[in-house]
Amino acid sequence: MDEKKLEHYRKILREQLRTRSENVRESQANALEMKSSDDGPKDSVDMSLLDVNQEIALRLGERESRMLADVDQALLRIDEGSYGTCARCGEQISERRLEALPTARHCAACQEFIEQNGEMEEISTL
Repeated sequence: MDEKKLEHYRKILREQLRTRSENVRESQANALEMKSSDDGPKDSVDMSLLDVNQEIALRLGERESRMLADVDQALLRIDEGSYGTCARCGEQISERRLEALPTARHCAACQEFIEQNGEMEEISTL
């Protein structure tokens, strides 16, 4: 992949990194705010609703954190020179796929195979 295209994807990924970082901070702050905003005695329904809302906020934060790690790994692959190469078969990932999903680690065929066969890859995060 040429340097111009790599810079294009780097720019997209950096913007996603900024946005996702803000989302993680916001989700965590919302979850903590829910926990600390005690406005007096509550009945069991109120407490259950508060617990459910807090759990949702925490899960959204976890999801954003995983997505943030994916973006970080994609930026690392750009720096290492392996961005755009399928981690499974070694073929180039199509630009169409990278435009739709800049964090893609696999070409469409390998991703489909992984999903159909339930393969889970160990992915180290930094």
